[in-house]
Amino acid sequence: MSEEKVPNELRYTKSHEWVKVEGNVATVGITDHAQAQLTDIVFVDLPAVGKSAVKGTGVLVLESVKTVADVNAPGNGSVAEANAELKAHPEYINHDPYGKGWIYRLTLSAPIDPAELMSADQYRAFVASGK
Repeated sequence: MSEEKVPNELRYTKSHEWVKVEGNVATVGITDHAQAQLTDIVFVDLPAVGKSAVKGTGVLVLESVKTVADVNAPGNGSVAEANAELKAHPEYINHDPYGKGWIYRLTLSAPIDPAELMSADQYRAFVASGK
């Protein structure tokens, strides 16, 4: 298997989401590792704008040819935007998980404590540990 991509500028959760925080908005997607585990994603149940999100709970569901998986919130807030492109092109998550495959943006009701998210190096070690 090729080396999975883990961009250094992003932060990561133990449930394999990547997070990019800009001000009070967090852009969320799933990691290259997660999309590889799910295999071909065939459907994204995008959340409605304004949907309330609670840290660590599911905001939406991804369906792959293999399984169904929740995408969790990295913090508390409400959905500001969902990537409508994924309705017609769920494969963007497989082919470009950190670019075209972003899933949703969350307006945070409180800042995320940076210590609660992993750096790229911490995430690589987490994945390598098999957890």
